Amino acid sequence: METKKKILLVEDDAALSGVYKSRLLMEGFDIKEVSNGELALSTALEYKPDLILLDAMMPKISGFDVLDILRNTPETSNIRIIMLTALSQPKDKERAESLGVDDYLVKSQVVIGDVVERVKFHLGIVKPEEVKQTEGQ
Repeated sequence: METKKKILLVEDDAALSGVYKSRLLMEGFDIKEVSNGELALSTALEYKPDLILLDAMMPKISGFDVLDILRNTPETSNIRIIMLTALSQPKDKERAESLGVDDYLVKSQVVIGDVVERVKFHLGIVKPEEVKQTEGQ
């Protein structure tokens, strides 16, 4: 039996986190959720997720700093990271890309189905041609 792909969901909005968690569980993923950057770092090391869905604006340590630290830590440098944020300015996306993010999705421009598609794409579950392009990519 194939093991479930593990996703670390880093989101400080409990309602939004719950929606994403239940949909990703429905899709067959193993999910661990945390609500701040500090927990994201420690959990990434012990849980060893295949992918991290990372909010940018969070308590304790921002998503950008979490991304930077994960990319510069040998044990976590190869984890796929999708930033899922309210920040829609080009400078924010450029900052995330300069820090090594795999994908950058603006919450107001995507629906949960788009997020699930991007997750599956980055985990190699769907082929690129099966993923519809979302705004701003």
